[in-house]
Amino acid sequence: MTQTQTQTHNQKPWLSHYPQEVSPSFDYPKHNVAEFLVQAAAKFPKRPAIHFMGKELNYTELIECAYKFAHALRKLGIDKGDRVALMLPNSPSMVIAYYGTLLAGAVVVMTNPLYVPRELEHQLKDSGSVAIVTLDLLFRRVEEVVPRTSIRHTIVTSIQDYLPFPKNLFYPLKVKKDGMKRDVSYGANVHAFQKLLRDSPVTPVRTEVDAENEMAMLQYTGGTTGVAKGVILTHYNAVVNTIQARNWGYRKVPGRERYLAALPFFHVFGMTVLMNQSVLLGGCLILMPRFEAGQALKTINKQKPTLFPGAPTMYIALINHPEVRKYNLSSINICISGAAPLPLEVQERFESLTGGRLIEGYGLTESSPVTHANNIWEKRKLGSIGIPFPDTMARIVNPETGEALPQGEIGELAVSGPQVMKGYWNRPEETAKVLQDGWLRTGDMARMDEDGFFYIIDRMKDMIIAGGYNIFPREIEEVLYEHPDIEEAAALGVPDKYRGETVKAFIVLKDGASLEAGDLEKWCRERLAAYKVPHLYEFRDSLPKTMAGKVLRRKLLEDNEAHSRPVT
Repeated sequence: MTQTQTQTHNQKPWLSHYPQEVSPSFDYPKHNVAEFLVQAAAKFPKRPAIHFMGKELNYTELIECAYKFAHALRKLGIDKGDRVALMLPNSPSMVIAYYGTLLAGAVVVMTNPLYVPRELEHQLKDSGSVAIVTLDLLFRRVEEVVPRTSIRHTIVTSIQDYLPFPKNLFYPLKVKKDGMKRDVSYGANVHAFQKLLRDSPVTPVRTEVDAENEMAMLQYTGGTTGVAKGVILTHYNAVVNTIQARNWGYRKVPGRERYLAALPFFHVFGMTVLMNQSVLLGGCLILMPRFEAGQALKTINKQKPTLFPGAPTMYIALINHPEVRKYNLSSINICISGAAPLPLEVQERFESLTGGRLIEGYGLTESSPVTHANNIWEKRKLGSIGIPFPDTMARIVNPETGEALPQGEIGELAVSGPQVMKGYWNRPEETAKVLQDGWLRTGDMARMDEDGFFYIIDRMKDMIIAGGYNIFPREIEEVLYEHPDIEEAAALGVPDKYRGETVKAFIVLKDGASLEAGDLEKWCRERLAAYKVPHLYEFRDSLPKTMAGKVLRRKLLEDNEAHSRPVT
């Protein structure tokens, strides 16, 4: 090994574990993110781009709708750089509005359909959005906050718009039966999505952008620990990360892959690893407006997806479904888990059920989002987040000084690469805290082993300090997940007069299981140091989560403070 090779290995030991087919560096195109759709439509005009509850749109139909939507925005006076909020579940309307907005040169602001008026108002005000695309079922919520924002146009679509016959006829009956309201007050500033498309030309619209500097998305952080911040992602950020993820899965076949789209597109993981990547490959998005385990199993069995990016909670729900063995899941070749730590037990059981590969990756909104992943077919290490993506640097630093730490030591993970954000929207002080000398400080405690594989220990914010000891919830949760009667678990610190904080475990049992707190304490004491063993246990029917599958620790703490249930 030459001196240069030795130096590179010391700085980037992970490179020796790259597959031969994956180059450590790549020349990424500098274009509008929507060019992915333009190119796919040219290569695969008649291949299905979207499957939605029995109806399909091919690439020609999809791009024509996106062109029409871009024209519609321009007719409404929406200019290049204006922000357009998309408050939609996974649906054809979401995909059309996303690429249409980008083609018009406007900026996409992904908005969670579950937001209550207070959260929605904050995001619309903070982003300065001038238009919002939403569902008829959500219209009243949007209508309530619009007068207090800079929104000039509300565009309303419906799940019914893209349902096949006869589902489209029965849909209004189901909505009425479920007690949902879809009455919309159309007027000068409230527009029907379908009418806008019908009234718009199909001629191509392709706005040129300065990809490295112009914003494509204003993507808000999850807000699981506080107020959501707007992350400025450029066209180049999104293009790079989509191609990085595609190159990592080098065996994917253009024009042939089928993606189970259960992760919401408004989440940056779903937007990049599902929507953008499927379109880049000329794949088919099998859309699920919401994840439900039984429906997901039926969809996999019938539609034969080859890829299923998801969150750990999705895989947990599937492997614990009482009828899981009735369905054929063998079409799934690749699953990439993100948004939260993947328990080892879940990974092993899911792979044995499908015969596919389930790997853990890592990312955050501020990096578009993926920075690390395990190899899919080559060397991987269970329990690790894998190795850095091509063109991505990572190191472990002292969380207080920022100084790089020796291999094997625990510190804060810092990353750099072309997928890293420009900064936070209108928050220069917050930006300066996390972007330092070209490095993004992630806020996650981690370590790197001798092979360059990284391990997330836990969020710095989630670390529990009990009696002077630093305790990482993930370590406790791994032990709890190993118990055969536990379906889901979360550990966090709750106030304690004596220890400052004490560990409390929130438990969801598998159907039919019976477990006492004493049994769990014994289980934990056999596997954890005494100071890490939970002192409190709360059994629940479910854990509060975001639509992307992250456990809302803040909500658990609020519940605990407001009305603690009887605990042992």
